[in-house]
Amino acid sequence: MLAASYDSGLVHVYRLGSGGKVTTPFVSEVQAGHPAHSVIVDATNRSAYVGVLGTDRVLQLALHPDGQLTPLGDGFVATAEKNGPRHSVLSPDNRFLYNVGEMSGAIVQFARQPDGTLTKVADYPSAVTQKYQLQHGVERTASYSDTTPRIWAADIKITPDGRFLYVTERTSSTVTGYRVSPQDGKLQLINSWPVEKQPRGIAITPDGRWLIASGEKSAVIGSYAIAKESGELQRVAEAPVGKGANWVSIVSFKQ
Repeated sequence: MLAASYDSGLVHVYRLGSGGKVTTPFVSEVQAGHPAHSVIVDATNRSAYVGVLGTDRVLQLALHPDGQLTPLGDGFVATAEKNGPRHSVLSPDNRFLYNVGEMSGAIVQFARQPDGTLTKVADYPSAVTQKYQLQHGVERTASYSDTTPRIWAADIKITPDGRFLYVTERTSSTVTGYRVSPQDGKLQLINSWPVEKQPRGIAITPDGRWLIASGEKSAVIGSYAIAKESGELQRVAEAPVGKGANWVSIVSFKQ
């Protein structure tokens, strides 16, 4: 299990014991920089990628069978200044990595090379900045009190078939969808939709039919149908979750 620590700027690797129990101490530690926001592993389980919000970098690391992490190439790829790399997602075919910047709302597309290193392909600006008159975002510390409407992007997900990609923006309370080219992975804007207030987390069901949105200032989570051909979202249901809904995950199992 890999874990990124926002406050300490570290990435840790833990061994899983019987029954999936996490065992301590950790087996590997990487100084990622402030603040290490996320870590994902590619489909081969040989590469790990860390979004580091404060340094405008996505770390590229080799994950070894014993759990050790070592740099791949230069150890990182850079995004634009003050972009604030947050969460990343890999295309199902393992060819491309997409990262959303918390403070710019932009999506950066990288091509994944056979050795796990990343090469930048394209930048896609936030689709909601002008419509909602949002200023460039800043890192939101515990003492943050600025009332200026600023970009505050959060999550990014891709459908299991790799055809559609979605990102959330919290200030506008929207999810934006893109069509993904099967040839080069490039993105084409579909639309943006209002969802639960301040959406921090979204999840897509394994069959690719439904997107679930969780809002930090919403007492419910919303279920949205994903149109098979267009990728458009349509809200179909909700469920109560109480205050401060932060994240949503989907677990599937066979009976």
